[in-house]
Amino acid sequence: MTILNLSPQELGERLRIARESSRITQATAAKEVGFARTTLVAIEKGARRIRINELQVLANLYGTSVNAILRREAVHVDLIPRFRRISETNDPDIDNAVRQLNLLVSADIELENILGIKHPTNYPQEKVIQSGDVYAQAEEHANQFRDFLGIGHGPISNIFSLIEIGLGIRLYQRRLPSKISGLFAYESKVGAAILLNANHTLGRRVQSAAHELGHFIGTRQSPEVLEKDEKFQSREERYAHAFGRILLTPRNEVTRKFKEITAGATHLTRRHIILLAHYFGVSRMAMVLRLEELALVKKGTWTWFKDNGGITNEQALSVLNELADRSDPAKEDADQPVPMRIGYMAYHAWKKDLLTEGQLASMLGLKRLKLRMLIDEIEELNDSEDNEVLLLPH
Repeated sequence: MTILNLSPQELGERLRIARESSRITQATAAKEVGFARTTLVAIEKGARRIRINELQVLANLYGTSVNAILRREAVHVDLIPRFRRISETNDPDIDNAVRQLNLLVSADIELENILGIKHPTNYPQEKVIQSGDVYAQAEEHANQFRDFLGIGHGPISNIFSLIEIGLGIRLYQRRLPSKISGLFAYESKVGAAILLNANHTLGRRVQSAAHELGHFIGTRQSPEVLEKDEKFQSREERYAHAFGRILLTPRNEVTRKFKEITAGATHLTRRHIILLAHYFGVSRMAMVLRLEELALVKKGTWTWFKDNGGITNEQALSVLNELADRSDPAKEDADQPVPMRIGYMAYHAWKKDLLTEGQLASMLGLKRLKLRMLIDEIEELNDSEDNEVLLLPH
């Protein structure tokens, strides 16, 4: 393979991204190859052509391959350095989560390009957080966002579908360390992407998704890591937190439903909270805290419930019966080597001889054996459904 497939500028940019993603300085990389740092600077800027032997040394140093760097269809997403610039500490868990998001976005886009799949987006205009009341702005923007999507002011039945299909944001749910709730990133050439922690409960992931939508609306250009039990002290975080809970539980609809459910009652009960939380698709704690915020119940209500046995899953099942079955396919998908959508695209790229197993393994960050098991599993599933009746019309 020659290095004439790419312009010096494009190749230099890919090398810069690979180096920064591997946390290697220009000085270290230059020393490893055996030339001055200024030479590497010139290569990364496209002012000096790199020789193939130099490229091989740098690729090995950066933990990648020459093929991955040179492949014309390869998408080199620059998320890792952007996240690192906002990080105050070196946290390996966050670094790994960012790397995972970077890998997923890169593979997703590259496979779409290879297969000729278009990824439509439906992004509303980014808002600017002004001086003044952050909560009031978040409420106004959340209501405008609902109007943009045409979803009215009732409950959002599936926020994940809204994000993926309604907006065209790339959404991934994978198993992450418990302290990480989600990540958000936006880059003009790849669009917006969200990674949620599939280890968290459905209710928490719904809230995390809504919070990340707040960043998508209000601070789109800044990458963000949402940590569990975050205090939301900055204006941007307070805006996103408020946007998320207002989006999921709009003031007027919460007030209406609360009055409907508690009509004729003299005391607030666990049953009321269970029904409201189920109706809006949020956690029971989030529901009570929202009622407190809207002054529909007294401050300290959630603390009282917590100090008196809480509101258990068994109690919720007793109240909801068959309504309690909220499926959560994301957890099963998170146990697969890659998300189902990416897995199927990878399989079709392999089946059409567009990419080799080696190229796919490198792209997806998988061992060859793991990739082969994935391909075999999808092929077996396809064979079991290979029937004339199931053919799609063209």
